[in-house]
Amino acid sequence: MRMQPRQQLLEVWRATARSSLQDGKWTWGGRDRANSISDAEQLLCLMTPATTVESFAIDQPNATDEDVAAALRLLGDPVEIPRRMVRVLTDYMERYTDETGTPIFSGDSYFRSAESDREPTHAQTALDVVDSFAMSVTLTLATIGFLRVFRSELSRDDIRSEVDALERLASTRLTAAMIGLLRSFTVSVFDADAGFGKALVRTANQGELPARQVVDSLRRALRQVSATLREVTIGSGAQQVLDLDNPNRLFECGWSWGIVKNAPEIALEDERIDIGVQREGVAQAAPYLYFTVVALDGIAALFSERTRILGLLNEEQQRLARALQIRWDLTQQYWATIASFDPVRWPLEDIPWRTTDEREGDYLSLLVSAVTVQELESRRGSDVDLERVGRILEELGNRGRVTRRPIEHDLALALHSPGFAFQLEGSEELGGPQLTWVASDYSPLLLKRTLQVAGLVRDPELRGRLLSQADLVWDHLVKRRLIDGSARDLWDRPSGAFSQIPASDDAPSWYYTERVVECLVAAANLVRRSPLRSDQLTALAGELLNEADHLFDRELLDGGSDAGPALRHALQNARASLRRARQLLSDRPGTAYVLASDVLRELDRLAAARQNVFEAD
Repeated sequence: MRMQPRQQLLEVWRATARSSLQDGKWTWGGRDRANSISDAEQLLCLMTPATTVESFAIDQPNATDEDVAAALRLLGDPVEIPRRMVRVLTDYMERYTDETGTPIFSGDSYFRSAESDREPTHAQTALDVVDSFAMSVTLTLATIGFLRVFRSELSRDDIRSEVDALERLASTRLTAAMIGLLRSFTVSVFDADAGFGKALVRTANQGELPARQVVDSLRRALRQVSATLREVTIGSGAQQVLDLDNPNRLFECGWSWGIVKNAPEIALEDERIDIGVQREGVAQAAPYLYFTVVALDGIAALFSERTRILGLLNEEQQRLARALQIRWDLTQQYWATIASFDPVRWPLEDIPWRTTDEREGDYLSLLVSAVTVQELESRRGSDVDLERVGRILEELGNRGRVTRRPIEHDLALALHSPGFAFQLEGSEELGGPQLTWVASDYSPLLLKRTLQVAGLVRDPELRGRLLSQADLVWDHLVKRRLIDGSARDLWDRPSGAFSQIPASDDAPSWYYTERVVECLVAAANLVRRSPLRSDQLTALAGELLNEADHLFDRELLDGGSDAGPALRHALQNARASLRRARQLLSDRPGTAYVLASDVLRELDRLAAARQNVFEAD
């Protein structure tokens, strides 16, 4: 890869520290006014690498790498860096907790008005949104994991008290965010003959079969999903599934944009846990693809390996996590089933994707691709399926003008600026205009899913092709970096890649930067994996080793071990290389091949020298 994730992440850290610290104090907000999501994204630009890439850890001052400490020198030395992060994280947790002790998950300045001449009301901007729930899950898990390790390094009681207080705040926010996600999940049930049903049948029906046949096939394919949905008993979504027994009904499941209207409160079994007030919801009881993908990403962190090993969840949170995992599994299975319903031509391959409310667009195709990739990762999908998704991502890169230059007045540029807008149905119930949510993360989402597919495939040639595609997307993102001011090397400057888009201000977009950081972390973790093994190369390396072993034994038989110091040293090196090559054969056949070749070359040199001596005599 040309990305060089370590170097790029260090540059982002330098820029984040430089942009966030003003006159020695942490400053919230960037291009958008400070809110619960933007500020979490700002922190995650530091916390995600620090807690998911081993070499970027800052929770053990004596083990902090020199270049990592240098990148964050504005925050202090390796001892001061984690202490300052504790204070900044505490400031965030307290800033987004109201006077009643209830965590705040509002969209605030990320909400937009659907009417240019009307501003959202305060009640509207204070609405909880799924993006904040999901970001808070990721941030609080990173915070608690960071504190668990950092606490073991502490000897001062005052700092230990700060750490304990922050962990309590983070745990409360995590519980509230999980409850928010449970109350935002929804199942939308509709007649197959109505508008939504006809749209879903049309999307699935790539073979132009009779509509009734497609409906029956869909119900059979989704039988396990609908049966398990009936077991949903807490949060929202439980009411609608009762209608699934009707053979003329179809459904969608996923996450709405916020807490669903009339979503019941969730009772906590542990009475000692107090998360404050569970707010009323107004969101439409229908899934939104964007918020579904965001929720799935956030929920995945709840059962990651790090979460399990460090024991980051208490008993109440484990109960909530199990409920969320059921919804996580079902949602992935549902959308992956729809996306690949026709084995000859997947509906996902019929770009652009069209939703049941008759909206269509390449960004929607990318969102469905994202869910499909997650589902393939969960069930370890075949390379055949992964290659099909890879081709779709490649096509979306072209259509989105990420890997292909745009034409004059290209409509695809709207994907990048201002972005794809979602109408937040139900937000108008609080007075004021209907709200919209603008998603402009097309390029980083494309890169993240391309890297994810590359990490899943088992064929070296296919992985190489996907990584080449990822490099092209990265080249596009590099052009969009800010180049001036304290935020240089952060994102986003779409005019750098598209001359047709007007230049934006120099303030960082934490929304965009955090998503690029996710890509860099994914790339770093991909590089740390063992290289893919080629069966052909393994066989060839094995044959070379067999020949080298045989010639080495013959050299010893001919008296090589009784020769002079130089020859004995050469044979000792050959023996060590052969032993090392045998150890690496199964995991790194290419390296084993090179070691065996070196041994053969050295043995041939010894044989040639002996022959020259014999001929001279």
